[in-house]
Amino acid sequence: MNHTASPEASRSRRRRKGPKTCHCCSKAVPFCWSCRCGFQICQACMQENVWGMSCNGITWQCPDCGGQNGFGNQ
Repeated sequence: MNHTASPEASRSRRRRKGPKTCHCCSKAVPFCWSCRCGFQICQACMQENVWGMSCNGITWQCPDCGGQNGFGNQ
């Protein structure tokens, strides 16, 4: 039995491209930091609010669900 995914199946698992909407400023931007719960924050809003969302500069805490998310800089 072959377990490799067809190109159509793998395409559906990829991240959706295109503008994202920031939950803080409601602007459509090309990149948002995202939490598993669906919360999204743009880079400008993250820079403004990182003092309250991160204590170490490596992870940030989602204000909606409290989940820990990485900045990807490890």
